[in-house]
Amino acid sequence: MNPIAAGGGFSADALALYRQELLTRQQSPGGLDPMSNPAIPSIGPEGVVPSQTPVVGFDSLLGNFVQEVNTKQVAAGDAVTGLLSGKDVPLHQAMIAMEEASVSFQLMVEVRNKLLEGYQELLRMQV
Repeated sequence: MNPIAAGGGFSADALALYRQELLTRQQSPGGLDPMSNPAIPSIGPEGVVPSQTPVVGFDSLLGNFVQEVNTKQVAAGDAVTGLLSGKDVPLHQAMIAMEEASVSFQLMVEVRNKLLEGYQELLRMQV
């Protein structure tokens, strides 16, 4: 299956999985609740972000994203290794882990492609 949709964007499967993961994180304790997440700055009464609110940098945000993809790849590898070595790993769990790792990797590649397109567009702008 081609991960790139006809319009050059994300595939519907990748977006659906990403939305599902966001919903799961929002429902879990310490998830993506904007009121409890220090990575999302809150706006003060004058419309200014308070200085005591820590803001996560773009590099650490991307680093965390790549680390999550790597964790899923390692988990899929462990599941397959456990399945092949005869450990008590059900086949469906190994397949789910492999598909999850594959979709998360495809999403990461598409995010990279969009970032690269945006950067190239900025370079083409005339000043």
